[in-house]
Parts: sequence; structure tokens; C-alpha cells
Amino acid sequence: MKKILLVEDDPNLGMLLQDYLQLKGKFDVVLCTDGDEGLKAFSKQSFDLCILDVMMPKKDGFTLGKDIRKVNQNVPIIFATAKAMMEDKASAYDLGGDDYITKPFRIEELLLRINALLKRVSSKETASEPAQTQFEIGNYKFDYTTQLIHFDGKQQKLSTKEAELLQLLCLKKNTVLTREEALLSIWHDDNYFNGRSMDVFLSKLRKYLKEDPKVEILNVHGKGYKLLIN
Repeated sequence: MKKILLVEDDPNLGMLLQDYLQLKGKFDVVLCTDGDEGLKAFSKQSFDLCILDVMMPKKDGFTLGKDIRKVNQNVPIIFATAKAMMEDKASAYDLGGDDYITKPFRIEELLLRINALLKRVSSKETASEPAQTQFEIGNYKFDYTTQLIHFDGKQQKLSTKEAELLQLLCLKKNTVLTREEALLSIWHDDNYFNGRSMDVFLSKLRKYLKEDPKVEILNVHGKGYKLLIN
């Protein structure tokens, strides 16, 4: 039975989600009502997925997600919030979130997203040939596993989404990575908001790699992007 950490400060909604996911999803759901309680539960138990409300007392969901990522880089995280601004969605993905659902939402939709995330995790774990994780980008060295870029004795820590995007660019080095391919691979949806979020991450990657003039991330008009190493 898969175990889910649900952190929701609304007790009525929390109990409703817990009961539904246990009954319909056949999950073991641990319910916490604030961020501090959620972090304590995560540090003591092993979870297959986390659902974090963003607006909570003591420790908000984004801060909790950041703390969880310090402990576990891979556990899937879904952020749930009434805030629907694109900046909030970008923050959720930048902190290592895997999905973002806006309140109010149908519980059935949440269950579908949970199952989709768990299926993707299972597929990655059973993949016969693991993807390359070590790359040389001009004078930079990029380690996808640790999410670190090394250059001239310094290192830059990447968010999960930044690392995933840079890995795709490296795997397609000097060839075009289509915008649709990147969005579907990382965000699993090529909608407008995810596209805007990806543009933010591309700008950050360009900033991280700017010290080596031989390295460029080019926009290929009407197609996508190219990591060019001269």
C-alpha cells in the first residue's frame, strides 16, 4: 500500500481528502494540520508522495516542500492552493514540486494526478537503461543526480525542474529540443502557464552558464531550444 503525506490546515477538507484517498485510492494517508507537524512526520516515516497545502500556519507549504527536498530529492510533491497566479506556479516548480492543483478542485482530479505521478515514478524505477547523469558543458561539469553545476572551483545548486531541463538540453546537445518535448517530459502538460514557467528556468540556466562564452542556449524560432557548445 502506497503511503501519502497530506498536510492541510483546514480540518474538514483534510479529513475529507484523507477518507476519500484511503477508500477510493487504497492509500495509507497520514494527515497533518500544519507545516511543522508535516515535517516531523516526514522525518520519521517513509512516504511515496506528498500533498502540501501552500497557505498554512507555522510553516507554509512552499517552505515545507523546500525542507522535504533537503531530505529527499525524489519523492513526488503536489502543491494545493487557492492562489492561481503564474508566479505561484513557477515557485512551486522551482522548489521541486511535481504538480500544482488550484483550489477548489474535484477530489477525483486529485486522485488522477496522484496515480499519474506514482505511475511515472514506477516507470523511472523500472527503466532498463538509466539516462546519462554526468555531463561536460564547455568548462562546466553538470551532475544531474546531485543537481550541481561545477565551474572554476565553485558550484551552483539547481532546483529539480532546472536540473531536469538542463539534462534534456545536454542529451540533445547541439540539436533542437522542441518546446513541446520539454514541456511534456518535465511538466507533463504543454499549456501556456507551464510554458511561461519553463521560460523562467531557461533564463536562470543561461545565467548559470554565462561564464563560458563557448556555451549558449539558443531559441530556435518556432521550434524550441538548442544547447550549443562551440
